[in-house]
Amino acid sequence: MRKLLLLILLFPLILLSQNSYIIVEAQYDYYGPQESEFYILDSSGDTIVHHIPIQVGEYYTDTIWTNSGSYNAVLLDSWGDGWQTTSFAGYFRIQNDCQGTIVEYICSPTNFFSTEVISFNLGPCQPNAPPVQTCVPAKVIINLDQYQSETSWEITDSTGTVVSSGGNYGSSPDYSSITIPVCIPKGSLNFTIFDTYGDGLNGALWQGQDGSYYVVQCNDTLVYGTDAAFGFDTTHAFASDSCPPIYGCMDDDYVEWNPFADVDDGSCQTLKIFGCLDSTMFNYDPNANTMDLIDTCVYTLVLHDLMGNGWVGSHLNLIHPDTTYQFVHGGGFNDIHYVGLTAPDPITFKFHISSQAALTTIECGFTLINPEGDTMISIQPPFIQPLLPYNLITNCGNTCEEMVYGCLDVLAINYDSLANTSDSSCYYIPGCTNSSFLEYYTQGFVADFNDGSCQTEAIWGCTDSTAFNYDVVANIDNGGCVPVILGCMQPLAFNYDPNANTDDGGCIPFIYGCTDATMYNYCDTCNTDDGSCEPYVFGCTDSTMFNFNPLANADNNSCIPFIYGCTDPSMLNYNPSANTEDFTCIPYVYGCMDSTALNYDSLANTDNGSCIAIVQGCMDPNAWNYNPLANINHGHDSLGCLYAANCTATEPGEPFFLNDECYAWVIEVDEYCCENEWDEICQLTYDHCYGGWPAPPARTVNKKIIKITDLLGREVKEIKNRILLYIYEDGSVERKKIIK
Repeated sequence: MRKLLLLILLFPLILLSQNSYIIVEAQYDYYGPQESEFYILDSSGDTIVHHIPIQVGEYYTDTIWTNSGSYNAVLLDSWGDGWQTTSFAGYFRIQNDCQGTIVEYICSPTNFFSTEVISFNLGPCQPNAPPVQTCVPAKVIINLDQYQSETSWEITDSTGTVVSSGGNYGSSPDYSSITIPVCIPKGSLNFTIFDTYGDGLNGALWQGQDGSYYVVQCNDTLVYGTDAAFGFDTTHAFASDSCPPIYGCMDDDYVEWNPFADVDDGSCQTLKIFGCLDSTMFNYDPNANTMDLIDTCVYTLVLHDLMGNGWVGSHLNLIHPDTTYQFVHGGGFNDIHYVGLTAPDPITFKFHISSQAALTTIECGFTLINPEGDTMISIQPPFIQPLLPYNLITNCGNTCEEMVYGCLDVLAINYDSLANTSDSSCYYIPGCTNSSFLEYYTQGFVADFNDGSCQTEAIWGCTDSTAFNYDVVANIDNGGCVPVILGCMQPLAFNYDPNANTDDGGCIPFIYGCTDATMYNYCDTCNTDDGSCEPYVFGCTDSTMFNFNPLANADNNSCIPFIYGCTDPSMLNYNPSANTEDFTCIPYVYGCMDSTALNYDSLANTDNGSCIAIVQGCMDPNAWNYNPLANINHGHDSLGCLYAANCTATEPGEPFFLNDECYAWVIEVDEYCCENEWDEICQLTYDHCYGGWPAPPARTVNKKIIKITDLLGREVKEIKNRILLYIYEDGSVERKKIIK
């Protein structure tokens, strides 16, 4: 269809650049798909037409626009017998309106074997109207019985001339359905089917299935076989005529496309824009005008029979652009079949009646259901016009995707890989998320949001100083510590230890022989068994023991009980006596195990000698009592830091403790108490020094007073010995009583 549209759009250009055309016709024989093909080459040797048939007895025709000049037609047959059988001969024809028939080649046993080259000259030709076909396309359908080689057929015109024929289908499987495209002249014709045995297509006579035959043109059945037992032959008269045109858009790239049209009426207007048309779906496309369909799927075809006795030889044809399927109801009320189809494609159903089932039209029906569960067509019994075609367009469903709400952030804890629409539900755990840093492993949880706490580079390695591969730089154990393993490191020695990393100088050479002491030929000097041991099989026969030998038949008192424990030498609780792992292994965790030490590690189970003793004292170099050895600052207790007051009393009666450590601390943290008056806050801070408060009171410094009110909210001036409310410009309020 795209080819046709291109031809319509470029037609004026073609007339300017190409000054002629040819109409090519080819009628192949029964073996065409396996043997035959043809080429048409121009004077330069370029191919302008190449065709290979895909069906037996195929008819081909096409109009080719080209230039005048010299051409060669090359007919090929790989078997070497040309396009012919004993009952049928093919032909090849080239013509146009200006020259008429240019090439006329009828195959016969004497003129065409493997290759035939036909030269011809083409003159200028520009017709005012499209070329007219000399014949009308049709189909001959033969549903064979089990004796395929006996069947042949022919179509003759009113003069008795054979215009098309076929036969000898012996290479086809039993009960095959053969469709032969033909092109037959208009007018009165006769169809004759032959059987060399004389029993027609009556396969049921020989415990098989009956066959049938049809001539179909323009989706109308002109001839159909109602009697399989026709003997040696039977003839049906019928009339052939041009198919009535079906007007419409013939380009499937347009919304207006009519798949059943055969004449373009110029109605193609709107190019298809594929997409999801459902506005409730995730992938809805507001610009689309054509639903984006799934192009391949499996349909369910249900064949109905009201009587439940099957269709008795009748069958239903499903005609698809790619192939034709034939279905027969085998019995029961509903017979289910599955058929794979592409979409969107036009399909046609045609029901064919056997001679044994004249009443099937009142019993039979069918239903086609797509994968979405939609009924595409349902013809329920009884059929009103059973032989008429039923047309429809396949539909396999669409590609719309439903909205799936969830967290779309892959960094979030609740990320939903199946979601396509955010519901703003993502959430995170802050911490160190970079596995290249030590904090990632020591924080005690797995963070999913980096809070900047990653500080110390992680250095992986063996942190066990007693291990063979101890890494002094590592701060995270990689679990790969290898203990010092003494053993023989010579691969060719008997006692080679592949796990050893330190040679013990005790390598022993291989000494071959029978090493089983319970055997007849036991060698007490051998260390490597050579498979020569004979007779008895001694061993532990107790199935409850660790070394139980299911092959032993004599107990040698060698049984070893199961000893459960940690068998990993690299673990803290390794039990060298254990022979069976109980999965209780505890890894070494090195650290300071002294709870009184400064760096005490509550998770450590193995002391690494790193404990640091606590030294309490003043750690401020500016204090009177600074202790350079202290690592714990006592703060402002009896052992804490002391400072000079550097101020004197401002009024008689105020405290004056120049060398009192608590007074010195008060004026250190609150300069107001030294530079101004000793007020209530100063006194409370002083009392805090001796542990009277959990924390000293805060002082508001340099805040601007807006107004002063009494407890009833009346604005007043500052009055001594009365509780007043001080309101500041930052919105804060203080309750004060100035004592005089």
